[in-house]
Amino acid sequence: MKYEFWIGLRYTRAKKRSGGGRLGLGSDGFISFISLISTLGIALGVAALIVVLSVMNGFQKELRTRILGVASHIQVMGSPRTGGELEDWPGVLQAAARHPLVREAAPFVQEQGMLSFDQEVRGVMVRGVLPEAEERVADFEQHMKTGHLAALQPGQFGIILGAELAYALRTQVGDKVTLIAPQGMVTAAAILPRLKQFTVVGIFEVGMFEFDSGLALIHMTDAQRLYRLDERVSGVRLKVDDLFTAPRVARELLGLLDADVFINDWTRSHANFFRAVAIEKNMMFLILMLIVAVAAFNIVSALVMAVNDKQADIAILRTLGASPGSIMQIFIVQGALIGVLGLLLGVAGGVALALNIDVVVPALERLLGMQFLAKDVYYISELPSDLQWRDVGVIASVSFVLTLLATLYPSWRAARTQPVEALRYE
Repeated sequence: MKYEFWIGLRYTRAKKRSGGGRLGLGSDGFISFISLISTLGIALGVAALIVVLSVMNGFQKELRTRILGVASHIQVMGSPRTGGELEDWPGVLQAAARHPLVREAAPFVQEQGMLSFDQEVRGVMVRGVLPEAEERVADFEQHMKTGHLAALQPGQFGIILGAELAYALRTQVGDKVTLIAPQGMVTAAAILPRLKQFTVVGIFEVGMFEFDSGLALIHMTDAQRLYRLDERVSGVRLKVDDLFTAPRVARELLGLLDADVFINDWTRSHANFFRAVAIEKNMMFLILMLIVAVAAFNIVSALVMAVNDKQADIAILRTLGASPGSIMQIFIVQGALIGVLGLLLGVAGGVALALNIDVVVPALERLLGMQFLAKDVYYISELPSDLQWRDVGVIASVSFVLTLLATLYPSWRAARTQPVEALRYE
């Protein structure tokens, strides 16, 4: 192995010299102390980055799961030219289901309405579904607080409400609520709204306020009758094998379907939300990377002091035939070893904490006597963590590059040392 590595390693492990004053630190000892602080700074920064990004990935995954538990991967709807309705929906459903990546398909009716109960009125999005088909494209059943999705039977006019909507109406299972359709009935006297009483047969809670407070489920046949759609529906909901292939599948379906349809996937219907989460994650990455940058500045300080302290050593090496490039390599090795050690400690600590955050956070809550995410305030009351090794690789790579960049200037200064000037006062 080259001698530059061994000399750089020796400088990194330098012991304190005698005559270090009251603190007991000589120049070598003080440089080693700064190197230790730099190592701990890099380790702290890298660990913080891994943990924070893992938690943000966990929140993103949890919210995506909750949204897609109610929404669909892909929606095939009637175009505005057809009034937003599908007439030959069985043909569209069969054609879409022939795509190799489409796992399940289900028709639906989606209209606006108002619910009234005991002098309380709330605007809602009414979704007419076929319970047996809807359960294959959504996860309503596992989010039911009371009742079951199968309780929606054609002709019985049952309705399932979101938990926040049921709370706002002060209703519960068994109550009869009035659903008011905006399409009116024309009479000789005036245009009257269509009203129909529905029996509450279930309550669901997804954990997303948008759905819990504004979505009501009824049977598709009842919805077609109430909104006078005959056999037409609003569209077909599709579930694909991999949710991240939904945009590609949506584009390919445009060429497979002959009907006049509008196709939308979950990345477009919730684009603003997921884009905001991605921007927040990137900004947190940049902000926390400043911790690593500060630690890298400490490496610069440590190496500059080491170069000034080792002037005589550098001069002797130069007189023995060491090239300026070899002198640079010695101090690059010294700085790189500091960075690599901190990087390894940070990756190990960050990965361990990210994988065990479900144990660490409750322990901290018990120790401090407080709850970070109160159940009565937040829908997600536990910190989720989703460790992605790609993020770990990016963090480690960027941190290592910052460490190497921090070693360049002090190493360049060491390479410019003139032996005569360095040994003049020795």
